[in-house]
Amino acid sequence: MQGRVLIIAGSDSGGGAGIQADIKTVTALDGFATTAITALTAQNTEGVHGVMPVDIAFIRQQMEVVLRDIGADSIKIGMLHNAEVINVVYSVLGAAAAGIPLVVDPVMVAKGGASLLNADAAGTLRKKLLPLATVITPNIPEAEALLGSSIGSVGDMEEAARALRAMGPAAVLVKGGHMEGDELVDLLVDEDGVHRFETRRIHTVHTHGTGCSLASAIATGLAQGNTLVYAVRRAQTYVAEAIRTAPGFGSGHGPINHAHTLHSFRGV
Repeated sequence: MQGRVLIIAGSDSGGGAGIQADIKTVTALDGFATTAITALTAQNTEGVHGVMPVDIAFIRQQMEVVLRDIGADSIKIGMLHNAEVINVVYSVLGAAAAGIPLVVDPVMVAKGGASLLNADAAGTLRKKLLPLATVITPNIPEAEALLGSSIGSVGDMEEAARALRAMGPAAVLVKGGHMEGDELVDLLVDEDGVHRFETRRIHTVHTHGTGCSLASAIATGLAQGNTLVYAVRRAQTYVAEAIRTAPGFGSGHGPINHAHTLHSFRGV
C-alpha cells in the first residue's frame, strides 16, 4: 500500500514515543517513513531525563533534502520544543510542502510530566502551524493549554474542538483519554460536522507513545489516500490493539506494541 510520511519530531531513546514510535507505526501500517529529528531526549519509561536540541539549520536541511528527493504524501509534526524550531519548520513547509496533508500533534508534556514545549512557543504554534494543518490531534491537557480553558465533559471537548478549528486547522481531533470512566470518546470536528469515535479504556500503565502513534497512524492513512474519518478510525483501532498487547517493558509508563498487525479492519 505504501504512502510516504515525513515525520518531524524528537527522538525517544526509550523507543516508546517520538520518532521511534512514529517510524514503527508507519511501517506497521504499510507506509514509508522519513524523518527530520528536532531534538534528542534521554528517556525511559520513568520519564525524560534530558533534552538536547538539534541545530536549527540541520533541521531545515533534513526536511529539504527529503522533500526534494523522496517527497511526501503526508507530513506528521510532533515535538518541536521551542519557537525557533517552529519557525524553521513553518518556513520549509511553506516553501517545499504546499498542499501536502499535514497532521500536527501539539506535543507539550511527556507522559511522566516533563515539559516538551517551551512556554513562549505555544503562541507561535497557534499562529504558524495550526492554520496549515489538515488535522491537529491534542489530548485534553494540550487542548486546555492551547485554549487557556478547562475541559470536563464530552460537551466541553466539542466546544474546544470548534474553538481550536477557528484558529485555522481544517479539522481537530480532541482525544478523550484523560477523561474519567471506562467509556472513552475522541471527537473529530471538520467541515462536515462532529464525528464521534468510542472505545473502552484498557487499564494499564503501558500507554507511553499513544499520542505520537495515533497521529502517525492518521498521517499514514492520509498518505495512502484514505479519508480523514477512515484514517482516524483505523488509527484508533491500531493504537487500542497496541495497548492491549503491550510488552510490559520498564518500571514506569511502558511502551505499546507497535509491531502488531491489523489483520482485519472495517472502516467507514
